[in-house]
Amino acid sequence: MRWEYSEWDQTLQDLLKSFQDLMSLFNYLMLMAGGDVDKVFKWMEYLQERGSLDPDIDLEEFRRQLEEQRIIEKLKEGGYALTAKGEQIIRKDSLNQIFNGLQKSGFGQHRVPSTGNGDERLTETRPYRFGDSVTQIDALGTISNAVKRGGVEEISLAEEDFEVYETEHLSSCATMLLIDISHSMILYGEDRITPAKQVALALTELILTRYPKDTLRVGVFGDEAREIAIKDIPYLQVGPYHTNTRAGLEMAQGILEGTRQSNRQIFMVTDGKPTAITENGEVYKNPYGFDPKILAQTLEAASACRRAGITITTFMLAQDSDLVDFVDELTRLNRGRAYYAQADKLGEFLFADYIRNKRRMLH
Repeated sequence: MRWEYSEWDQTLQDLLKSFQDLMSLFNYLMLMAGGDVDKVFKWMEYLQERGSLDPDIDLEEFRRQLEEQRIIEKLKEGGYALTAKGEQIIRKDSLNQIFNGLQKSGFGQHRVPSTGNGDERLTETRPYRFGDSVTQIDALGTISNAVKRGGVEEISLAEEDFEVYETEHLSSCATMLLIDISHSMILYGEDRITPAKQVALALTELILTRYPKDTLRVGVFGDEAREIAIKDIPYLQVGPYHTNTRAGLEMAQGILEGTRQSNRQIFMVTDGKPTAITENGEVYKNPYGFDPKILAQTLEAASACRRAGITITTFMLAQDSDLVDFVDELTRLNRGRAYYAQADKLGEFLFADYIRNKRRMLH
């Protein structure tokens, strides 16, 4: 079954204000279309017909350029598809879009209160201590201290003049990103799945390029839960599913317990209450209110993650009062964290939390 978004006019119109160039627009529309290149070009033609896209843009020439650069390729049966290079470009563009938001909002600039020898240099400095690496010496600060102490006539360095940059340890971490693909993620025309896919792609690119010692696995949960390959993220779509949060958490726990990192965490992106569990191979569903059996077993899965040393960070895209109570209880039992974010701010919240948690002290 294929699912279409409603109210496309305003959605696509708003997108034009968010992107600086045609390629960024193309990349984001690719996520909205579940990787359907032909559908994206139909949307772009539609935007141009409505006067929302510059009429001087030659979309056919743009298509030829994408093909020449091997971003898309012609299929034997007709139509176009993304290439591996095209998938990588979408990952990079997703990362750039989210980091631009981080810089504008000020996210990601928080530091832990204590520091020490580590892997990443900070802007802060402190007096030199025996054993500090000479590569961390702040030359300008050191000379400035010598001038303050003895004046500019005859500069001489004393032990107390030396300043060194603070550093932080970046610990290796295994992360499981869980994405809700239940029908509510596109309910009433509100697109929540596209920002979730963009975050998944951006987080993948961040880890591959900046934190190669880390592990990222991606899973989805609807009626059931399954792991997906990174290359399949752009093509991810929601379905007529309920929300089996318990299955997602149990799958994530099993995968993370098989990783070599001691630091393990689950990032769960969802917008609804749990409405399903799996019992004896069958899916028990109840979409009406909070079913006590579903609720109890979901919370037990969160507790099991805590006992396994796995922290759950929930990024909730809705804020109904009953839902907030459930997320608060899940967070309390797991001793994790929870954020309530609009879909367009999801990336900023998730990335700020990921980068902040990377900074660990070794005692």
